[in-house]
Amino acid sequence: MKSSSSRRRHAAAVLSAALLVPSATACGGGGKESEGGDGAVALTVLAAASLTDVFRTAGAAYEKARPGTKVTFSFAGSQELAAQVRQGAPADALVTADTRTMDDLREDTAAPTVIARNRLVIATGEGNPRKIGALRDLADSKLKVVLAAPEVPVGRYSKKVLDAQRVEVKPVSHEPNVRAVLSKVELGEADAGLVYRTDAASASGKVDAVDIPDGQNAIASYPAAALRTSKNGEAAAEFVKWLSGPEAQKILADAGFQKP
Repeated sequence: MKSSSSRRRHAAAVLSAALLVPSATACGGGGKESEGGDGAVALTVLAAASLTDVFRTAGAAYEKARPGTKVTFSFAGSQELAAQVRQGAPADALVTADTRTMDDLREDTAAPTVIARNRLVIATGEGNPRKIGALRDLADSKLKVVLAAPEVPVGRYSKKVLDAQRVEVKPVSHEPNVRAVLSKVELGEADAGLVYRTDAASASGKVDAVDIPDGQNAIASYPAAALRTSKNGEAAAEFVKWLSGPEAQKILADAGFQKP
C-alpha cells in the first residue's frame, strides 16, 4: 500500500504532465509520442520563455533537416520548468535562462552546454514617452515599473543590476516570466520593465529598448541538457548538440542572442 507522501508525489507528477500539454508548441504536424518503428522521433523540449520566438524558428529548421522528427516546445519561466522536471513531467531536453537553475537539476540531466548569452535592457512604451534614459530613472515613484519575480532568472538578474547601482524600485507587480513583463509594457499597463534584449527586439514597433551599459549590466547564460528520464535519449542528446552547431547558432545570433 502506498504511503500518503508517495500518493502525493504521484499526483503531482500526473498534474504536471497534464499541465504541460496545453502550453506546448509544436513545430511540425502530427507525430508519434516517441521513437516509432518507422524511425520517427517526437521530442519535447522545456525551454525558457525568452526563447519562445527563436526556438520556434530553430525547431522548424531542425525538423526540416530531419524528416520524421517532430519537436514540441513548452515555454515557461525557468523555475516553472525546473518544477516540472522534479515532478516527472514527460520531456526530453531542458534549456534554462541561467546556470543556477540547471545546476540544481544535475541529478536529472546529462552534462549541460551553454548555447547562448543575453543581456538586459529597459523596455518602455513605443517612443519612450516617459523619457527613461538609465537605470536610475526607474526609481521615480511616478513611474509604473514591472519586474519579474525574484525566483525567476531575469528577476534575479534585474535585482542584481539594480542593487549594484543602488537603485531602489518599487514595482507595481512581479511577473512569472520575462514575456509577462514585456506584455505589461506592450499593453501600457507599465511604463517600463527590465527584460532581455532579445525580448524587446521581438516586440519592435510596440516597445522601445533603452540600453544598459555593459558595466552596469548582467550576462544571462542559457544552458541546454538532455533529461535522464527521456525515452529518446540519443535523439535528445543530438538536439542539444545541434543547438551549439553553426545552423542553430546563426538562428540565435539573428535573433540577437550572443555567442556562448
